[in-house]
Amino acid sequence: MTTPRPDDHDQRPGERGDLLDPLCPTRRLLDRIGTKWTSMTVKVLAEEAPDELRFAELRRRIPGISQKMLSVTLQSLVRDGLAARRVEPTVPPAVHYRLTELGLSLEEPLSALRVWAEKHMPEIDHSNRLADESRSR
Repeated sequence: MTTPRPDDHDQRPGERGDLLDPLCPTRRLLDRIGTKWTSMTVKVLAEEAPDELRFAELRRRIPGISQKMLSVTLQSLVRDGLAARRVEPTVPPAVHYRLTELGLSLEEPLSALRVWAEKHMPEIDHSNRLADESRSR
């Protein structure tokens, strides 16, 4: 099955794209949100919804994220319409972020992925240990 092009409106409801095609909507979305920082940022903002969080508070709530990585992640979320940015004209400017309705709709599938990971990561970790042990023999 092929992925419809942006100008192709003939795709039937429920028809799936080809994940191997660079234009596949799923592949394109994974390119945008497939990082741990993006999913953590969406989770933290979703916990606050519909309220906003300031940049510094977001950084405090996401362990290990650098200021630059958080800035890049938020810029991407805003560009994609998943988050909204509001700047208060103070000195220094106070910058606030919140999820848009589109961004909030992403929380449910990301939550399902977290549930899957919590259930299956022990199996994956076990498989990795077995593979590591067999290599060291």
